Amino acid sequence: MNRRISCWVLFSCLSFVCLSFVAFAVPVRAENVSALARAVDEHYNHLRTLQSDFTEIYRGDGPERVEAGTLWLKKPRKMRWEYRSPKEKLFISDGQVVWFYLPEERQVRKTTLKELDDIRSPLAFLLGKTKLEKELQGLSRAVDQTPLEAGDTVLRGVPRAPMGQLSEVLLEITPADKIVRIVLTDADGATTEFRFAGWKENLEIGDGRFQFRPPAGVETVEGELGP
Repeated sequence: MNRRISCWVLFSCLSFVCLSFVAFAVPVRAENVSALARAVDEHYNHLRTLQSDFTEIYRGDGPERVEAGTLWLKKPRKMRWEYRSPKEKLFISDGQVVWFYLPEERQVRKTTLKELDDIRSPLAFLLGKTKLEKELQGLSRAVDQTPLEAGDTVLRGVPRAPMGQLSEVLLEITPADKIVRIVLTDADGATTEFRFAGWKENLEIGDGRFQFRPPAGVETVEGELGP
């Protein structure tokens, strides 16, 4: 699978599932997909910054790959993905330019946010003016999926705008209208899953955290960021 799932991505998805006894524990509004989508929109559209620990899991050809680190988001469209495990790497955007730094390879890849084609880019939607029902068609509860936590709701949707090989998105939402898991499914069935924990909202995060200056002696390659 090409991990760069073409798209201004990830920002559209949803589907929910529960065992029947869990369904009764979900708030009444979760029974109404439109109401739940609006509640999620309302929650994120009023935030200025976000911070979370994340785990990224890829399942496809070959062995499962798991990476972890910390994510910071700030309006407008600033993001910093700081990977610490199993290898250090940095994916960062100041809202215009995007850098992908691989310390082990002594290389930095650079592109513009406008030209970005990467699975991480979608998260920027969390601090936009998104409307999930406009981003995803066929938005519905994913009754064939079990949430990580009882009481959460899993929604499913298909991106309305072209997103490369991305065929489906799942979004797990807590009773507090927070997104704790996003699963992206490629046309070939491979998936990239993001799990988030410890969300911190509206922290004071300086713009310096989203700026990057290549270290001396490191090669800079402009164009696509690569897989």
